[in-house]
Amino acid sequence: MLQRIDLRAGLPRVLGDVLPRAAVDIGTATAVVAPLIDDVRVRGAQAVLDASHRFDGVRPAALRVPASAIEAAAGAIAGPVRDALVESIARARAGHRAQLPTETVTELATGGVVRQRWVPVRRVGLYVPGGRALYPSSVVMNVVPAQVAGVDAIAVTSPPQKDNDGWPDRNVLAACALLGIDEVYAAGGAQGVALLALGAEGVEPVDVITGPGNVYVTAAKRLLRGVVGIDSEAGPTEIAVIADDSAVPEFVAADLISQAEHDPLAASVLITTSEALADAVDAALPARVAATKHAERITEALTGPQSGVVLVRDLDDALAVSDAYAAEHLEIQTRDAAGVAARVRNAGAVFVGSYSPVSLGDYCAGSNHVLPTGGSARFSAGLAATTFLRQQQVIDYTQEALRQVAPHVAALSAAEDLPAHGEAVTARFGS
Repeated sequence: MLQRIDLRAGLPRVLGDVLPRAAVDIGTATAVVAPLIDDVRVRGAQAVLDASHRFDGVRPAALRVPASAIEAAAGAIAGPVRDALVESIARARAGHRAQLPTETVTELATGGVVRQRWVPVRRVGLYVPGGRALYPSSVVMNVVPAQVAGVDAIAVTSPPQKDNDGWPDRNVLAACALLGIDEVYAAGGAQGVALLALGAEGVEPVDVITGPGNVYVTAAKRLLRGVVGIDSEAGPTEIAVIADDSAVPEFVAADLISQAEHDPLAASVLITTSEALADAVDAALPARVAATKHAERITEALTGPQSGVVLVRDLDDALAVSDAYAAEHLEIQTRDAAGVAARVRNAGAVFVGSYSPVSLGDYCAGSNHVLPTGGSARFSAGLAATTFLRQQQVIDYTQEALRQVAPHVAALSAAEDLPAHGEAVTARFGS
């Protein structure tokens, strides 16, 4: 079922040219999205409502979801789902609290101090998808780190649903209720992102937008970056599994399928030193795919050019391939999995051993499932409490501390032909 790329003869100089990857054309999407953003800028709420009717086939009665609808969703949520969300929230809070940096004070000289502060942004907008699948878990993953960071105001937006009177998914609303979020908007896609960034009647613009979405959501975030901060430009989900002959084929097959379930463009990649394992995984896939609900979508993802098996000589080469691929989710199913994981440089999140599947991280690991895709894990990280914090330096020098460093300021300002810089210091000493 999976295409094979055999690199056992040696790795090419440019690995990116031979590795499977989903083709996502953000450029074309931006051309579609730009007029929509301009429409929201000019017409505000009416433009958002019109776009929802056009793209989602439903026009909500209002943009803001009434408190009564949020309360009703919370009251109707099933016991096991409610319990799972409560547990997910608790674990996410614990995991994200551990990310909070501490303020540090550095004394450069007697009376010369620089403090490193971390200040939360004031207001954030959190996007929760609602297309092929509905994601109350994404409410948790977006809201919890923002709350842990100390953000003052949190707005959530999610696509309107025909089966819920034009409001977002009931479980999404229930998750908002459990987290104490009462500012929720029925707006999806690029128009939802534009609403958060630009504001509208009764909707205050935000400072930062986070959350995954389709190519049009990603295009909108790209176009609005600079107007607001964003977390990342997320593309189709992806999993890579580094495995040797000790891996359990059924586990590997189940994990590849689990991510293929998201989207026909989802990528599932096995990087292995064992051709026998690759054969066993291939043999396990058909029956597993046929038995699961979204078999057609999964088959399209697994047989697409973005998925495949990469055969390598040894674990050193497997790690080189993995770092070049820079997977959103990377599983290590090898002997000494923890030792191999410690050598990984590029990955959004690393799942160690046979009993840490990616789906655990999607819901209840205490980590975050909003992660960099498309190779961007080479230079960016997943959503975290620090996403909502800004580092701020506070410089506090006494007169004597400034006097000690004044000659150096004067010398450097003269070297850069900016004498007034130096004079701003010497003026304080009467010369």
